[in-house]
Amino acid sequence: MHVVIMGCGRVGSSLATALEAAGHSVAIIDQSREAFRRLGPNFKGRTVAGVGFDRDTLTEAGIDEADAFAAVSNGDNSNILAARVARETYGVKNVVARIYDPGRAEIYQRLGIPTVATVLWTSDQILRRLLPQGSQSEWRDASGKIELCQMHIDSSWYGRPVSLIENVMPARVAFITRLGEGLIPNEHTVLQDGDLVHLIVEESQKSIVEVALSHSPEDAA
Repeated sequence: MHVVIMGCGRVGSSLATALEAAGHSVAIIDQSREAFRRLGPNFKGRTVAGVGFDRDTLTEAGIDEADAFAAVSNGDNSNILAARVARETYGVKNVVARIYDPGRAEIYQRLGIPTVATVLWTSDQILRRLLPQGSQSEWRDASGKIELCQMHIDSSWYGRPVSLIENVMPARVAFITRLGEGLIPNEHTVLQDGDLVHLIVEESQKSIVEVALSHSPEDAA
């Protein structure tokens, strides 16, 4: 893949080096040439000084051959504008924009522009550690109707098959995080103490599922 990144801050430089290490072709854009120092001496990709939504700059970065585009500068407006140009003008299929304002991120998400809301993501991560009960949204579709949520389960579910969750409530188990590793469950998977359960659920049903998982399986049935 050829990936174009706008913004060579901590996120952009980390993305660029990780993608290059994985064998991908990378071009990174930043208005300041000094920012490219973050990439280190071993970076072999293209570095382009300029504005990330300027056509000449994008052309120099290889946008015409790009398979993916990430806008991760420190400006919401610049990121969303660059993401729209990459998708709508150049037809790049995989586009994502980092947005600091979670309210705006949700609006753009519903317009079909994939976004990562930095503040919202950070808040979710902290809340999961402060308030393990209930759920925290990890992903939402563009319509806002379907969510991927990490949900707290009562200890009485431990030792029971994962399939029991789907049998007694309107939700699908997407995966489990066990001892820090992701696990896609099958019909033989049994819930263990410490498991983090990630469910696909309709937003309108989320509160029902939260309540059910906070009680024993017998009460949820």
